Amino acid sequence: MKAVYVVLILFCAFQIQAQSVIKGKVVDGDGPVAGAVVFVQQSNISDVTDAQGRFRIEVAEALQVTLEVRFVGYKRTLKKLNLKQGETLEIELVLELDVLGLDDVVVSASRYEIDKKSAPVAVSVIGQKLFNATQSQSLADGLNFQSGVRVETNCQNCGFTQVRLNGLEGPYTQILVNSRPVFSALIGVYGLEMIPAYMIERVEVVKSGGSALYGSNAIAGTINIITKEPVLNTWEARSSFASIDGRASDWNHSVNGSYVSNSLNFGITGFATSRSRESFDANNDGFTEMVNLQAETLGLKSFYKVGRNTKLSVDFNYINEFRRGGNRLDLRPEYTDITEQLDHEIVMGAFNIDQFIGERNKLSLYASMQQTDRGSYYGGLGGARTPEDSLLAANAYGITDDMSWISGLQWVHSNDGSHSFTSGIEFQENTTDDGIPGYNRVVDQSVKNIGWYGQWEWQLNSKLKTLAGARFDRSLVEGTYQVGDFDRTIDNDFGVISPRFTLLYSFSSNWQFRGGYARGFRAPQAFNEDLHIASAGGEPVFVLLSNGLEKETSDAYTGSLSYTRAEGQRQFELNLQGFYTQLNNPFVLVNTGSQLPNGSIIEEVRNGEGALVKGLNLELNYTPSSRWVAQSGFTLQKTRYEQEQVLYEPENPGEGQLVTTQRFTRMPNAYGFWNLTYETTTDWQFFISNVVTGPMVVPEILQESGVLVLRNSGWFWDTTLKASHHFHIGKNLHIELSGGIQNLFNSYQADFQTGPTRDSDYIYGPGRPRTYFVSLKLSNND
Repeated sequence: MKAVYVVLILFCAFQIQAQSVIKGKVVDGDGPVAGAVVFVQQSNISDVTDAQGRFRIEVAEALQVTLEVRFVGYKRTLKKLNLKQGETLEIELVLELDVLGLDDVVVSASRYEIDKKSAPVAVSVIGQKLFNATQSQSLADGLNFQSGVRVETNCQNCGFTQVRLNGLEGPYTQILVNSRPVFSALIGVYGLEMIPAYMIERVEVVKSGGSALYGSNAIAGTINIITKEPVLNTWEARSSFASIDGRASDWNHSVNGSYVSNSLNFGITGFATSRSRESFDANNDGFTEMVNLQAETLGLKSFYKVGRNTKLSVDFNYINEFRRGGNRLDLRPEYTDITEQLDHEIVMGAFNIDQFIGERNKLSLYASMQQTDRGSYYGGLGGARTPEDSLLAANAYGITDDMSWISGLQWVHSNDGSHSFTSGIEFQENTTDDGIPGYNRVVDQSVKNIGWYGQWEWQLNSKLKTLAGARFDRSLVEGTYQVGDFDRTIDNDFGVISPRFTLLYSFSSNWQFRGGYARGFRAPQAFNEDLHIASAGGEPVFVLLSNGLEKETSDAYTGSLSYTRAEGQRQFELNLQGFYTQLNNPFVLVNTGSQLPNGSIIEEVRNGEGALVKGLNLELNYTPSSRWVAQSGFTLQKTRYEQEQVLYEPENPGEGQLVTTQRFTRMPNAYGFWNLTYETTTDWQFFISNVVTGPMVVPEILQESGVLVLRNSGWFWDTTLKASHHFHIGKNLHIELSGGIQNLFNSYQADFQTGPTRDSDYIYGPGRPRTYFVSLKLSNND
């Protein structure tokens, strides 16, 4: 027995002696870099630098290793080392700025972390710097600064916004929160403005079919909102004030902070925001073009490393938002001519367990949920005050309960960097119960989906990488949709296979080509536009699903050519992407001309005959030094239905003409942006940005007759100027003061309808007129 103890002691001593240690410091041009991740490639051996930039890594055996350092805003740094058994090496690693984010790490391309440049799927990233420079208060404000992405406002009474990706409407884009699709159809109505910019670390945009990975509604692509992670011990407080056309104020306040333990095994970050925006009336008719908005948001995100190979992450968000539009906002809704009022209370939570098995396997178990309680009022009286109108107005309040949750298991296996396998299973459920007794309005919908997916990424040689994958979804959609005497039901159980294939070919270290095909689908269900209620002629407009509505599918082809070059601080990036998407059985909204006895207007979602969206996205970015940054993007596209689609169908032939179109409405054939930033050596920063929107076809319901007509809009040029100055007050206090003008040239819609009988959906162009702003930020870091 003593011999056994001796052997064990000698074995342990040998193991301790065999440990090789790499320690050192990570610095940049200004000194130590805290929070940088240092790791051994092809392993899960890593450390994070402390406040002095120091790190320590232990390697179990002597071998040749490649050490890699990553930090947001810097180029990745590699260092090859030859370790001897039991040796301790001390090194210094110097980071260089990556102003254009050429070395960003993304997760949206393949559902696991990968270098943006080596991902076979093109991914665009919107970071905190861009949100700050453009004075973006919410997700909706910042999304316009990507080619192929456009955010529009669709209602004067409630401020409903949607994002259009590669020429397709909002429901074709899957919005993810930390890679989970908990952004339900109901939240999609107003959610783009509910997500404050301060909770966002970055936004990853994939402009191609993503159903093979993320399931239904990813036909146009995915927008992945990555919330802030705890990395360093930091705090920040910020306040901003904006004056909308000198007539309405917009106040925003936020605080956030992070704590990370000395052992780096635990971290937590939290934030709180508050927004108060007054309503704005552009044409002085007493009715809003921008709604009154009051919002509070709270959020927490934390991680705990149970062991070296196990990480638990938890996050929680709470949103309370009140918005109201129409007229006479000082009165109760039932005493006004037109009111749309929404009071949302949203709770979102998620947990994720990552388990590393050996050096090449990662198993993730996750679950996310959101619960929304909404109180609403949709009243359309058109100025009439009959007893029947008054009774209807008193009963136009509604209650909505919406719940969405997703759970899943995912496995990722990598093999020496040449092969990666990803597979998983997830279950999604969304239930919506929406009722307005005064209109006998009911939406009682349940969507359940179970999906299995798998993909194989193969690096065939130094130049060619391929990715092939597929997902099978089994969906059950059950719903009752009722307004007045109109009644629709859906009971649809179907399965869909969504394949995806992409390839990346690197002609050289600078030139790359990406091409691919993806199939997608949308289930027949009520989406955000269907749950939103507009008004026209002083009456609410309700949307119903047609009987026999079938699923919509798509075939999407993409091809892109990119050129990147980095020489010191000089960086250049060129991306040219072509897209071609064929829609089968597309959902089309038809104004049927039908009305309820109380005058409410009925529209219907039907299957069309097919549609085609094709175009080009061009991105050009250049930085001659870290002080100058120029970014730009432009989209040229064409959207067409295969046959003339009915937009207005009069109930009686004598009440108007049939209105049809082959072109998608509210979708310009040309739009884009450009930004220019300059930083001085004396802590000044100057920024100018432009969002350009080309002509488009916009439907308008005439006030006099209720007949729908098509209008052609002009060009819009939304320019923002901003200047800021940074003050260093001691080591742990920094102040930033900024100010500027949004929509400098007041490029804003000029032909709004007026009065209580207006068509509230007849709104297009930039979401705000000329706006002046100032902002103050205090923090303990730069």
